[in-house]
Amino acid sequence: MFDTILIANRGEIACRVIRTARRLGIRTVAVYSDADATALHVAMADEAYHIGPAPARESYLKADAIMEAAARSGARAIHPGYGFLSENAEFAEACAKAGIVFIGPPTGAIRAMGSKSAAKGIMEKAGVPLVPGYHGERQDPEFLGEEAERIGFPLLIKASAGGGGKGMRVVRSAAEFPDFLASARREAGAAFGDDRVLLEKYLTKPRHVEIQVFADSHGNVVHLFERDCSIQRRHQKVLEEAPAPGMKQTLREKMGKAAVAAARAIGYVGAGTVEFLLDEDGSFYFMEMNTRLQVEHPVTEMITGQDLVEWQLRAAAGEPLPCGQKDLAIGGHAIEARIYAEDPARDFLPSIGLLAHMRTPAEGANVRIDTGVRQGDEVSIYYDPMVAKLIVWDTDRAGALRRLRKALADYQVVGVTTNIGFLGSVAAHPAFAAGDLDTGFIERHRADLFPDPRPASDRTLALASLDMLLRRTDEARRAAWASLDPYSPWHLTSGWRLNFDNHHHIYFLDAEEKVTVTVHYRPGGYLLDLPGGTLFVRGELDPAGDLLADLGGARVKSTVVRHGSTLTVMERGRSHTLAIHDPYAITGAEEGTGGRLTAPMPGKVVAVMVEPGEKVEKGRPLMVLEAMKMEHTITAPREGLVARLNFAVGSLVSEGAELLAMAGEEGG
Repeated sequence: MFDTILIANRGEIACRVIRTARRLGIRTVAVYSDADATALHVAMADEAYHIGPAPARESYLKADAIMEAAARSGARAIHPGYGFLSENAEFAEACAKAGIVFIGPPTGAIRAMGSKSAAKGIMEKAGVPLVPGYHGERQDPEFLGEEAERIGFPLLIKASAGGGGKGMRVVRSAAEFPDFLASARREAGAAFGDDRVLLEKYLTKPRHVEIQVFADSHGNVVHLFERDCSIQRRHQKVLEEAPAPGMKQTLREKMGKAAVAAARAIGYVGAGTVEFLLDEDGSFYFMEMNTRLQVEHPVTEMITGQDLVEWQLRAAAGEPLPCGQKDLAIGGHAIEARIYAEDPARDFLPSIGLLAHMRTPAEGANVRIDTGVRQGDEVSIYYDPMVAKLIVWDTDRAGALRRLRKALADYQVVGVTTNIGFLGSVAAHPAFAAGDLDTGFIERHRADLFPDPRPASDRTLALASLDMLLRRTDEARRAAWASLDPYSPWHLTSGWRLNFDNHHHIYFLDAEEKVTVTVHYRPGGYLLDLPGGTLFVRGELDPAGDLLADLGGARVKSTVVRHGSTLTVMERGRSHTLAIHDPYAITGAEEGTGGRLTAPMPGKVVAVMVEPGEKVEKGRPLMVLEAMKMEHTITAPREGLVARLNFAVGSLVSEGAELLAMAGEEGG
């Protein structure tokens, strides 16, 4: 076994590897960019080395900087995590030349599976079933268009060199194909340095089921059963579970056998995942093989009782696998929810900012949290916006679902928009509870999962108001005792005013609507005039800062967090944000911004499809913004003329920047 390993990654996977290495008595070395100087993985490691500026291409993707850090630290092995250099054959070869063990598969296996097109050829020879499509080397657009017509629509364009939904587009008609092909290629080139694509028939209601495989250098290959990863947005997984709901043992054995055959066909060693599309009739098709540990590996660990990072380390050190196939069994059911800083209501656009408040469910045998951030850390533009992975386990799926819903309700994050509420909606949906899963689940149940935003309830307004009043009272008491005359009636916190009614107003902005709550001071509490009527409230703040409220006789515990000029009220698993409104201030909304076409988040302009003076129809693509590894297309909100382009290809833009203007807009 190794004495020292370097982890060529960041965030939660770096922290995950460190935990296992620490348990095994292995010294760990972290690497970090400018943006990660104070990151959790740096703090957890025994030693850490700076490798460059914040952009991944100038730090975590710089093989020479990582190799230099390994040499300086004396690390005998490098764990690549996932993403970044984890499936880079050249990096694995550089490790071998330097006498450093790459904790991953042989370079031949990485190369074989690195091209999805080549991988499908190998799988076909190994007898693994394939989805009909085109997986060849010829890439000129005209030829690909012809192949698309042959395969038929709808079809899927996929980046040949990568995964994670990058460079992937669903094309439903021949008219869409040229633009979607160009967009997929740009995104693939930016993410993987390779813009080649393949085409596949798009199955209308498939499940995404993958098999965890492991192999050692002694010829042993096993599978650790399946995971269902069908709940996806933007072709990226957000909920995974093991075992797959409704999986029959005969099908499990058949898919496991195919996955083991795939691993043997390329001389595999280490952890790998063979991903399949499972059709409604029980047919399954090879999709790709990821030659690394997967983000969702914890659900497999929870049902098998195995530490897959330890398995990786032992296999890389030349040891045989800890278990044979007959020694492995499924115990219970596990579900993983990926908590992202993103806004589901805005097509899951990533959200950046400070994690001003973060409180997680209690961990134990049934609840596990893998994260790489702490309260006070920042979610930046440079990396994937995942905050944490919440993993739950119970003896059966119903129990695991119950624990998932409770844990999501207890998970609190303020400072960035997250998908926690959306995940809770999925977990509570009857179709999810019934195991009726496929990759189109989110879109099919969009009306249930993305309900129209509702105004703040009287209950929410009451909690927000009470929290503000209690905190103001505490501040007034402290100010009084710090003054020269703490017993002055002007320091009273009961709302007393000479010759005036003891009441005042609290003003909120709920979305764009102004809401007024009138507070009347009463002995022992407050009488609130709310939109729905009056309510007597009282309460106190506990030592943790939570609000213990009595709302008209109903006892309620909630958390109210102030961040800047906003209040976030969290109670019973629901969250609602209100802005504290100054009625005398002039806001940007009141000034009127004219509906300009602005950047939804910071990013880089990668394509401009129009010229000044050009007439466009509503919905016409105008500009493409790349941010957090994904492309976001800016489209025309209406028919009109492009009056002005404010940025060219390659420009970096900040959130809210006016990208272009159309005739008739202010300043147009």
